[in-house]
Amino acid sequence: MKHALTSIVLSVALLSLASCVSTSQYEALDSKYMQSVRDMGHLRSEIDALKSENAELLRQNQSLSTQLTDLQSERSRNEGDIATLRRRIDAMQQQYDTTMENYSQQLSGRDRDLIRANNLLTARTKELEEKEAAFQQRELALQQRQYELEQSQASAKAALTAKERELEAVRTAVTNALVGFADKGLEVETRDGKVYVSMASKLMFPSASWTVSEEGNQALKGIARVLEENPDLNIMVEGHTDNDAYKGSSGVRDNWDLSVMRATAIVKLLLQYGPKIDPARIEACGHGEYAPKVENNSAANKAANRRTEIILTPRLDQILNLLEQ
Repeated sequence: MKHALTSIVLSVALLSLASCVSTSQYEALDSKYMQSVRDMGHLRSEIDALKSENAELLRQNQSLSTQLTDLQSERSRNEGDIATLRRRIDAMQQQYDTTMENYSQQLSGRDRDLIRANNLLTARTKELEEKEAAFQQRELALQQRQYELEQSQASAKAALTAKERELEAVRTAVTNALVGFADKGLEVETRDGKVYVSMASKLMFPSASWTVSEEGNQALKGIARVLEENPDLNIMVEGHTDNDAYKGSSGVRDNWDLSVMRATAIVKLLLQYGPKIDPARIEACGHGEYAPKVENNSAANKAANRRTEIILTPRLDQILNLLEQ
């Protein structure tokens, strides 16, 4: 968070100095900042996909390990059966040899029985040999599949580590580009695979109002550009208040109404500043005082709870497409 605050401070400084530098310099800085934000969004989606793929590979590996254990147990049982049958074969062969020796003069009467016994022995031997060969093939196939999964898992882990390093580099670049906004109440952080842009009420709205301030409008213009260029993100705008009773105009009855009005006002401005944003991607909701960041037990904590958050989440269909590739 310290880096995020530091980065936010630099960004405001850049905005403040915009009037002191040439238009081309300001546009170059703004373009670099936008590219960093886009890169961060793409890398986050790739990391989420790799995490999901890694989890699936782990599950498959565990399943194959269980199957291999079961097959090994089955093989042990089959080996016992084979040994028993081999002993029976040896006994029958011995019986055959003894019969041939003792009744060599009476073979004609016993030929049919001995031939049937010999054929049975041959068939059972062949059956056991085929069963053992099939088992070995299945075992080899499972071992090969397990090896391939382990290799895929190792590759996924390596790719995930690389992407996390790239994402951290992008986050650092964005943080440096936003230095200067911290004292104005704008924070950007990543949690649970989502990007949270938290804007304090002092930056966005006059007290008890849902009309966005001039500074708030400038911030929303920059965010809208990023959202236009990242159509694979779903957008949730959430309004929050402290627990002080609402004392504004009669058009709004309580904090819950106020939080909804503020979220809706920001949604409308994002769509105004970003005409390429598909309205189906964006939602607005208000939590009133019922989802505080901290307890409402001090003026500083209440100020922290008075905020509007823009939450960016990768679209599920995009993640599924990545997993199918």
